[in-house]
Amino acid sequence: MKRICISIILLFTAALAGCVERFITVTSRPEGAAVWLNDEEVGSTPLTVPFTWYGEYEVVLRKEGYQTIKTSRQADAPLYQWPVIDLAAELLPMKLVDKHQWDFDLTVQQPADPVQLMERARELQAQTLADPD
Repeated sequence: MKRICISIILLFTAALAGCVERFITVTSRPEGAAVWLNDEEVGSTPLTVPFTWYGEYEVVLRKEGYQTIKTSRQADAPLYQWPVIDLAAELLPMKLVDKHQWDFDLTVQQPADPVQLMERARELQAQTLADPD
């Protein structure tokens, strides 16, 4: 009988137990930039995506007419997700939500100066054709 009571309590606890939902929200000014997280395209800004692990994320934002942003951001674990404490958090009878907000300002891409491009091309050509000695 004792085993049955313990089993019922465990099942009841598991049924009431919450979980942790994790989200990263990425915004940009202006909106509509394509977003890649760790080399995977996830959508266009503004967007909110779920994630499963904490740590550093490579972030790339691209939008026509604007400079591409290539950077990294950190998703740090809150205290209730630290080892040992996280076991207790998973058994709470409520859902915990961990949200991370990353905002970016895109810079308008300036057209390249044709004279500077030609000078740089000549320099590179000279370096390529130069004797490797």
